[in-house]
Amino acid sequence: MGEDTIEIQVLGSLSQIDAARWDACARAGDGPAPDPFTTHRFLSALEDSGSVGPGTGWQPRYLAAYRDNRLIACAPMYAKSHSQGEYVFDHSWAHAYEQAGGRYYPKLQIAVPFTPATGPRFLTLPGEDVTGLSALVQGAVQLAAENSVSSLHITFCTEAEALAGQEIGLMHRTGQQFHWLNRGYHSFDEFLSDLSSRKRKTIRKERRTAQNFGGTIRALTGDDIKPHHWDAFWTFYQDTGARKWGSPYLTRAFFDLLHDRMRHDVLLVLAERDGHPIAGALNFLGADTLYGRYWGCTEDHPCLHFEACYYQAIDHAITHGLTKVEAGAQGEHKLARGYLPVETHSLHWVADPGFGRAVEQFLTAERKAVAEDIDILTDYGPFKKGQVEDHQ
Repeated sequence: MGEDTIEIQVLGSLSQIDAARWDACARAGDGPAPDPFTTHRFLSALEDSGSVGPGTGWQPRYLAAYRDNRLIACAPMYAKSHSQGEYVFDHSWAHAYEQAGGRYYPKLQIAVPFTPATGPRFLTLPGEDVTGLSALVQGAVQLAAENSVSSLHITFCTEAEALAGQEIGLMHRTGQQFHWLNRGYHSFDEFLSDLSSRKRKTIRKERRTAQNFGGTIRALTGDDIKPHHWDAFWTFYQDTGARKWGSPYLTRAFFDLLHDRMRHDVLLVLAERDGHPIAGALNFLGADTLYGRYWGCTEDHPCLHFEACYYQAIDHAITHGLTKVEAGAQGEHKLARGYLPVETHSLHWVADPGFGRAVEQFLTAERKAVAEDIDILTDYGPFKKGQVEDHQ
């Protein structure tokens, strides 16, 4: 290959890429990764546990870009036979496409499966950002076109990636989540001082109510997490997964691999009564962000969900100097608890030109509606007047 030649490979297993080389592109060295979900250890745990792969509708098709046999960029890509586990909903697109006589599935998805958390989707070595993103996008679009795939979707990418992708012809979509931002607080009470009096009193009451459930609440990470804790959390996860999605996306083996490979990337909040866990929240730790992911319980107690999922996360972020808590998808109830609405981003490519124009018209209107919704919700937030701008 010449000096400027980039070769794109499509790989069916992450075992075909050296972990250190993948993580160099993910900027994941020693210590917490900027995005724990794009690390080799997280993505390979999904694959090795059978959470993705045959029978799941998420078939790995990892993209790798090489220059002179050196990996300069990569992306977690999957061939999808459905639209489950994505959190950027395109079911109406699929229905319209198939009503018009097309075949929407399979499609290609560059994403972290089951994970509505913003992060880089085009992983590049330092200095290769522009070249790497362009090569990966061209490779993915070419693969989709050559295989008569209906569409390509890049979900929960960064805003910078969204703008760069739009520049090279991809369609830009926005969505909305609720995030908590740390303004350099030294304590939870200091955070509360930014809120209106009524909201401040409500949160204090909720925390007291939750703490009085009849047991203790512990936040565990690293070696303080023991294998038996995952037995309890699996029960919580199954219950929540069955109610939300019909069946859980992750397998039991995933949590064992999570313990072996990533327990130092995890914050596990457990509520215990008489020494037995009765509720729990699973969070992942990034270099400057805490990501709330899963919650479940075997006993219902007032406000325990708010404490385990939201207030414990804020406590940890303040104590450890993290700048942000991403509380996962949806949930306007998070607004009253200090989590403000923010834009999320995705990119899309559609093979059929006519259908693509219809999607673009829809996205233009949707982006305007999302922006208006964020403005309205922000005004209803719990912060004192004059504080809101500092949180945007």
